[in-house]
Amino acid sequence: MAVRVVVEPAGRVCWDEPVRIAVHGLAPEQPVALRASLRDEKGALFRAHARYRADARGQLDLQRAPALGGSFAGLEPMGLVWALQPDRPFWRLLKRDVQTPLLLELEVLDGREPAGPGEPEGGRVLARAVHERHFMAAGVRRVPVREGRVRATLFLPPGPGPFPGIIDLFGVGGGLLEYRASLLAGKGFAVMALAYYNYDDLPKDMTILHLEYFEEAVSYLLRHPQVKGSGVGVLGISKGGELGIAMASFLKGITAAVIINGSLSSVGGTICYKDETVPPVGMDHRRVTTTKDGIMDIVDGINNPLEGPDQKSIFPVERSDTAFLFLVGQDDHNWKSEFYTNMTSERLQAHGKKKPQIILYPETGHYIEPPYFPLCRAGLHFLVGANVLFGGEPKAHAMAQLDAWKQLQTFFHKHVGGTEGTVPAKL
Repeated sequence: MAVRVVVEPAGRVCWDEPVRIAVHGLAPEQPVALRASLRDEKGALFRAHARYRADARGQLDLQRAPALGGSFAGLEPMGLVWALQPDRPFWRLLKRDVQTPLLLELEVLDGREPAGPGEPEGGRVLARAVHERHFMAAGVRRVPVREGRVRATLFLPPGPGPFPGIIDLFGVGGGLLEYRASLLAGKGFAVMALAYYNYDDLPKDMTILHLEYFEEAVSYLLRHPQVKGSGVGVLGISKGGELGIAMASFLKGITAAVIINGSLSSVGGTICYKDETVPPVGMDHRRVTTTKDGIMDIVDGINNPLEGPDQKSIFPVERSDTAFLFLVGQDDHNWKSEFYTNMTSERLQAHGKKKPQIILYPETGHYIEPPYFPLCRAGLHFLVGANVLFGGEPKAHAMAQLDAWKQLQTFFHKHVGGTEGTVPAKL
């Protein structure tokens, strides 16, 4: 019987969905190595591998068989995806064109043979399969938005709607990233991926950001016939999380905000709204250190915003009536996310506001992405202009991403669109 790799479900699978990987036709108890590889849109190669042993019938099911070593160990049915690492150091896996899938190549190598030169594990290739991982569920619609000043892409779920509306914001680097919004639209939300600098005719940098621009995006979404309720949600990571707090502090119509490793202070630029200005928090480069691997660690570089003139950099979050969920990586080395989250919580409660929901993830770094995105532990920081440490341990970070994705959906279904406790759409 020929050896073959089986991936189930065989139909269209989105990036955030698990699959069952199995190998049929092996010899009883045969040792094998499984190797996964994919190329991103720029041609960069990501790889992972693990050793396994077939069962007494010559079958291997990754949902039942533990990995015996390699890029990970133990029972990890999706380990070959989340453990992918770039051949090129400091390279982060991103998806820019959400209308095409990423292709994951899976190979089974004979573990009874010695590995060839430059091969991580195993001998000759016994079987291979290509598995497509998509970013738009069947029926999700992608609508480019150029309305007034707003530059964005709106993703609408299948069906007549209307749907709860969410604005999705990424961090430093600018441009327009759509992969989180496109995946979230498959869960029953109308999600606007919003660019705010370094895109199209928007400002080239973040020196001054005007919240009126974000206000325009909120009102566009609220007017949209496919968006229900009198308020929208905001989902932001890193600088996008900081902007989510700023929007909730100054703007009306934001009923819920999920902040992933955000800051209560303005960082790296000035935030303006009408006649109010929030200047950037100060930085001290003497507090920046270097790891033993030669990577810059900037976590202590930002001044404490509770001290001295830096208090002017804090957003007046106490004005907000938004419901908050903070998702925090406790090993975030980009900045002190846990400290900022506690500071925000204390400030809200001191002004009689409801305590926000906070979920802390140990051994989890800065970039908490949708499930199965590989950990980017260190990489280029566009503000710093160098490779910096972002933190995180691969397994813990992967588990945090799975949980965070569930938590934010539950939170938005509860707080956005005026239907408390809606069950997420099953496609």
